[in-house]
Amino acid sequence: MSPVLAGVLQLIALIAALALAYRPLGDYMAAVYSSPKHLRIEKVIYRCIGAHADAQMRWPAYLRAVLVFSAVGVLLLYLLQRVQGGMPLSLGFASISPDQAFNTAASFVANTNWQSYSGEQAMGHVVQTAGLAVQNFVSAATGMAVAIALVRGFARSRTGDLGNFWADLVRGTVRVLVPIAVIGAVVLVACGAIQNFSGIHEVGQFMGGSQQTNGGAVASQEVIKELGTNGGGYFNGNSAHPFENPDAFTNLFEVFLILVIPFALTRTFGKLVGNVKQGYAVLATMGIIWLGFTALMMWTEFAHGGPALEAAGAAMEGKETRFGIGGSSIFSVATTLTSTGAVDSFHSSFTAFGGGIQLLGMMLGEIAPGGVGSGLYGMLVMAIIAVFIAGLMVGRTPEYLGKKIGTRQIKLAACYILITPTLVLGFTAASMVLPDALGSMLNTKALGAGSHGFSEVLYAFTSGANNNGSAFGGLNANTPWYNTTIGLAMLLGRFLPMVFVLALAGSLAEQKPVPETAGTLRTEKPLFAGLLVGTILIITGLTYFPALALGPLAEGLS
Repeated sequence: MSPVLAGVLQLIALIAALALAYRPLGDYMAAVYSSPKHLRIEKVIYRCIGAHADAQMRWPAYLRAVLVFSAVGVLLLYLLQRVQGGMPLSLGFASISPDQAFNTAASFVANTNWQSYSGEQAMGHVVQTAGLAVQNFVSAATGMAVAIALVRGFARSRTGDLGNFWADLVRGTVRVLVPIAVIGAVVLVACGAIQNFSGIHEVGQFMGGSQQTNGGAVASQEVIKELGTNGGGYFNGNSAHPFENPDAFTNLFEVFLILVIPFALTRTFGKLVGNVKQGYAVLATMGIIWLGFTALMMWTEFAHGGPALEAAGAAMEGKETRFGIGGSSIFSVATTLTSTGAVDSFHSSFTAFGGGIQLLGMMLGEIAPGGVGSGLYGMLVMAIIAVFIAGLMVGRTPEYLGKKIGTRQIKLAACYILITPTLVLGFTAASMVLPDALGSMLNTKALGAGSHGFSEVLYAFTSGANNNGSAFGGLNANTPWYNTTIGLAMLLGRFLPMVFVLALAGSLAEQKPVPETAGTLRTEKPLFAGLLVGTILIITGLTYFPALALGPLAEGLS
């Protein structure tokens, strides 16, 4: 079987699996977030944290709960890393330095999981399981809660109530993430991923000699890092490491975990607003972009343009032979079009245009299908922009799902889409003029401060601000400058957009529904899906094209 055919068959199998899971999972999540009943374990949790789960929250209260919970998470994870050296099961590792501990705490709480350290050489079992893995669950549940709050903004009228954050957080964790993670962990263990608390030991090498390796609760963390679109690896090799991702089947299974909840949430959205066709329109938009990017990535990697790659006969440098070009391309697009950031190959080693596709996927705002929760609310904000543009073209006040899109809604949506580019381009520009920041580019001597070096820095801040977490190799990000600035980019890129999303949800929930008329834009039709795809691509292109031209495009054309 040819590598191209193998890659296409993997893609078909993935689409089939996602299609089978779409309706039952989407309906189940709709039932979870609309149920008036609480499970016994949930009631225990509410008593422990002092939450009144049945109390309705308006958007300022909902936002305060999100920010307080996340701030406490940053503080606790920071402290856990700072005292690691004195804890049991630390594997002899020292406490993490202040700047790196801040960066890591911000990263995992912000659902980014950017890592400026080697996991197997820095973090002990307690930090990995009680710190990082816990945040993998609750940061994902936080994103889902905010998305559901925005959906309620469309579904409710003249109340301003968005539900209860604590109930949404606990339900998303207990009823959705934990059950799927348990099943997924069993699958990974059965396929060869490790799950233990062993210490560091010597392992013989095939060519002689030995190396040190350590075990860990890898399978359980691997499954939630993918399912919750987190991305942080237990090992420095991330999902290219055989302990995390043993073979081609687990590779495709992990891609399935990355995509299944973000896609299924469109069904949940349709059910909660009372019109599943609206969910299908959003799904179609996400699917078109994802399939287009995947096909383009597979084409550019199988074409392996460039003298060195043509001489080698394939673009396999930096890729695992277990997965090949097809599996690596599918994984790469899935992880950069969501906020996952996990890698089964090294993104810096992709062709120049392949690296550009990865960058562009994150620059879209990671909405196709995007992160768990964040992909849905990001796409709904873009839908509001699209109906506004359509309204301008016909001279009519725009409406979406029966709610008028007025000045306040457009201002909030505009602020949402401007936050991330401001962080990405601002921090990248500052890094390119500061000598210490330029000194972190390990390719400086070989390429100068050229296109690939620029792409490394641009990728780092694009990944951080979009809460992705993957990186181009070749940039030493474990410095005070990058640890601090990328940490700030992750926190601001995660929580400032949530401010505008929840304010938008509150403004929509206060409105009275507008009756549909002959002039109402039919947002469940293919025409609107096409308009939405065009709006996303045009806004992203106008924002980032100059930066892409200086980086991957210049490198690919040189």
